[in-house]
Amino acid sequence: MTKTDQIKAKFNEAEEFARKIWLAGLGAYGKSIDEAQGRYEQISTETQKMFEELVVKGEALEEDAKGKFKQTTSEVEERVADVRKKLGLDNDNADQKIEELSAKIDALTEAVAKLAAAK
Repeated sequence: MTKTDQIKAKFNEAEEFARKIWLAGLGAYGKSIDEAQGRYEQISTETQKMFEELVVKGEALEEDAKGKFKQTTSEVEERVADVRKKLGLDNDNADQKIEELSAKIDALTEAVAKLAAAK
């Protein structure tokens, strides 16, 4: 092998080695893109799954809150109706009943005032 052939062989080896370095760099770049894309898809899937779970949980909490609100409202309405009934305000003559109660209060106030004055 002549010196020229040896130089050409070394040059070809160096050229092939440089090409392999270049290809290894491209391979590393491609692998990192694949891994990043895989992680992105995994995160995207997990995020969507978590979002859907939160929506389901929110719907359950909303339904529970609505039920409690309806129950509380119903209990309050029942109490108001009971008080109105006890006071006799649940019928058509409520105004008359209020006047009667006011007259009784006035009479009691007058009687207490007379008793206080007698002492």
